Amino acid sequence: MPHLHDLTALDVATAVRTREASAVEVVEHFLGRAAELGPSVGAFVHVDAEGALSTAREIDRRGTDGRPLAGVPVAVKDLTGVRGLPTGFGSRAVDPVVPDDDDHVVARMRAAGMVVLGKSATPEFGLTAYTEPEGAPPARTPWDRSRTAGGSSGGSAAAVAAGLVSVAHGTDGAGSVRTPASCCGLVGLKPSRGRISNGPAYDEGPGLAVHGLLARTVADAAALLDATAGPMPGDGAMLPAPAGSFAPRPPNRLRVGRHRVPLLADVTPDPEVVAAHDGACALLGQLGHDVVEVDPPLPRSAAGDFETVWAYGVAALPIAPEREPQLTALARWLRARGRGIDEAEYAAALDRLRTGARAALAAMNDVESNESGLASGIVNTSFMLGGAVGLALLASLADARTRASRDPLDSLLTRRHLRLALPSVHRAPC
Repeated sequence: MPHLHDLTALDVATAVRTREASAVEVVEHFLGRAAELGPSVGAFVHVDAEGALSTAREIDRRGTDGRPLAGVPVAVKDLTGVRGLPTGFGSRAVDPVVPDDDDHVVARMRAAGMVVLGKSATPEFGLTAYTEPEGAPPARTPWDRSRTAGGSSGGSAAAVAAGLVSVAHGTDGAGSVRTPASCCGLVGLKPSRGRISNGPAYDEGPGLAVHGLLARTVADAAALLDATAGPMPGDGAMLPAPAGSFAPRPPNRLRVGRHRVPLLADVTPDPEVVAAHDGACALLGQLGHDVVEVDPPLPRSAAGDFETVWAYGVAALPIAPEREPQLTALARWLRARGRGIDEAEYAAALDRLRTGARAALAAMNDVESNESGLASGIVNTSFMLGGAVGLALLASLADARTRASRDPLDSLLTRRHLRLALPSVHRAPC
């Protein structure tokens, strides 16, 4: 059998279910890698070896009991509550919180048999597109440890890409799962609001942030979404239960919209980004999908409205006045900016964002997906797709790329742009 960290999450679950490997053997293997490699990629801020091994021993004692991901190691982002583990929010300005209960998304992971290995690194309160928590090493992509793993779910992305866990949890309000997925060559999914409950720690607020997931294959991402999707009583946003599993299946012919206009800055996209964008579109065409040019779905003004909503939310964080100097410079700047925003300005900015989102969806009504090139220097080809359709399209792209090359470093060059699935056996870069 290949190394356990080279297996997909589904393969690890199969090995535990068939007793080809015990849950304790799996957890011990990943704990060893976390101890050896975790600091060099800035993946974890807390590793719960004792708790993980206790859970694994219980799985070996009682069996998997039909739980689909029993024995699979997972990391949870350090903005989310895990029973008995400190949540530090990446900040020196607040004392860590040790909850008595799991947040709902973590409880669902445990119900599926997953083993929480620890808490993954996040920047302060998840505010940035890079992950440099206070008092901990920065999160780096294991493919090139001189470069960032992105943010704000950078610790989770680094952990999955380096083979320290099989899959990981993240949160995403403005790219905090998708950006690290791009930086680390992973599948990153931000589900629709209401698909995974945000309870019980906080409500939906302005509706930006949701729980998401990071994986090395589309099938693993679908399995984790199956495990975590579902409401908690009292949720402000709930979606109807899916008709079936999110497991990927070949899509019908799709009409895919594309544009090259950066939404966030008046810049010319880097040639490498354009080449990746064109390559993705060409591959979609080769797979039988229709790729058409579309206008940018959002106006440039959306960035300013987002900043207003973001800063207002940061200003509302419950930070004791005497602890404010311990905040990072960015958090202090955002709080100062947010304090100058009154309720009417905030409400108007939020209304424009929501109205713009509805207009963008209406404009894209004749295409099943939208693929957009982003700003210069950001290698990130983004697919705005509904859960099952998006996973299916990514799976078809991944299958095409896997047929073309089984070399993990070669296929990384495409995955880095497309967030494609890895081959079923993948060698971690470290």
